[in-house]
Amino acid sequence: MERVSDVPKLPARDPNGHKGTFGSVLVIGGHARNPVMLGGPALAARAALRSGCGLCTLAMPAPLLAPALSVASSATGCELPVDAHGELLASAAAEALDPIIERAQAVVVGPGLGRGFPVQQMVVRLASMVRVPLVIDADALNALSETVDFATDMKAPIVITPHPGEFARLAEALHMHLDGVDPAARPASAVALAARLGCVVALKGANTVVSDGVRAWTCDAVEPALATGGSG
Repeated sequence: MERVSDVPKLPARDPNGHKGTFGSVLVIGGHARNPVMLGGPALAARAALRSGCGLCTLAMPAPLLAPALSVASSATGCELPVDAHGELLASAAAEALDPIIERAQAVVVGPGLGRGFPVQQMVVRLASMVRVPLVIDADALNALSETVDFATDMKAPIVITPHPGEFARLAEALHMHLDGVDPAARPASAVALAARLGCVVALKGANTVVSDGVRAWTCDAVEPALATGGSG
C-alpha cells in the first residue's frame, strides 16, 4: 500500500468563465415517506455549488422538491414521481432522470434516499449505466449492500463515501473481513475495499481515509462539529 502525503490542488478558475464553463452536477436523494428526509440532498446541492460547479440539478421526490430548493436556491429541480404513499416509482424516475444524466458531468446519489426495492433498482441502474463520475453515498450504499452480487453492477467511474457502519455492511455483503473503525486498520481496509470494487473509497470518520485501491491518504484534520447527520 502506497501512502500519499500530498493531494493535488484544484485547477485555477477561468476569470472569463460562466455557469456553463464550470461543470454540472446532478444530486439525487430525498425520501417522501415517514421519516421524511430532504436536508441531506439539499446540503449536497449547496456543497456542489459552493465547491465551484456552475450548474446543479436537485432530483427529489415530487412532494419534497419545492422546500428543498428553498434551501439550495441556486439549484434547479427535477421531480421524481412517487405513488400515493410517497414511495418512489423507479421506472418513472429513470425516465425523468435520463435526459439530465446525459448533460451532467458528475452525479451524486443517496443522501436521504431511504430504503426499499425501488431505491435498489435506481442505484443499481445508475451504477451500471452512468458514464461520468458517480458518487454513491448514504442510503444508496445501503441499497448496494442489500443487492445480491452488487459488485458486478458497478461499471461507472464510482466514488463511495461510507461511514464505518455502511463500510461494515458493504464488506459483509462481499464476505470481506475489514475493520473500518480501528485507526491502524482503516487505511488497509479502505485499500482492500477499493481494490475489490474497482472504485475510490472515502472512508469517513474523524480522520477520513481515501483510497483508489493502490494508494491511501488520511486526512489529519479532526473536526467534531461535523459529527452531525447530513454534514458528511
